[in-house]
Amino acid sequence: VKPSLAPSLQVLDQIKADPSIRNLLFCGVGCAVQAFRAVEQELHLDQVYVLGTNCVDNSPTPEAARNFITNGVQIDKDEDIVGYEFMQDFRVHVKTKDSYIKKPYFVLPGTIAEASIATSCLACFDYTNGLADVVIGYMGAPLDNDRMDQAFQTLTVRNERGARMVATAMAANRLETFGTATGTGSHEKIASATVSSDSIVLKMMGEAVPEKGMPRIMGEIMATVMRAVGPKGVNF
Repeated sequence: VKPSLAPSLQVLDQIKADPSIRNLLFCGVGCAVQAFRAVEQELHLDQVYVLGTNCVDNSPTPEAARNFITNGVQIDKDEDIVGYEFMQDFRVHVKTKDSYIKKPYFVLPGTIAEASIATSCLACFDYTNGLADVVIGYMGAPLDNDRMDQAFQTLTVRNERGARMVATAMAANRLETFGTATGTGSHEKIASATVSSDSIVLKMMGEAVPEKGMPRIMGEIMATVMRAVGPKGVNF
């Protein structure tokens, strides 16, 4: 499900003040991990492990996330939402307590984007969470069974500490691996097309932002075609 901005750094003063805390597992998205690494040495810990997630375009607040689901994806506000994410099939996947809903990117109103994305995300290029010891996320993974909560995840191990974390999880039967991530297709054209049609980019350039997305049937056709001919796996 979609990673989110969280106040995970607030506990660092408490950790620094408590001499009984000697080992730490820090989990976070890229911006949180960068901030943590900047002050890590000041905590004077014996062992530090950092588990990161891939990350892009987070909601700035829980209210903004709910607004995106209600007014963007147009799911009833009374639905009990468990999680959502923009997936490799060019659709937004939303898991509720009692159902699973998918809607093509292309049918979303263009005006929903700006309020749904934290301004800090507009200046961030650390999608891969480059300072974490090990990173897990759907970027680069295949979407074989069409559900975000059952799909493969890509595991990126960056150093010996990360390798120990993975080995420990596998030894405890908490993790299985299935080979090296691969990809097909070219990402250049689709990346350029995505940027040129992005509603936030259009607004920054002083151009009109479409208030409505495509009709649902056209969006479904577009998503199906893009998934069939577009880049897959790592190339996506």
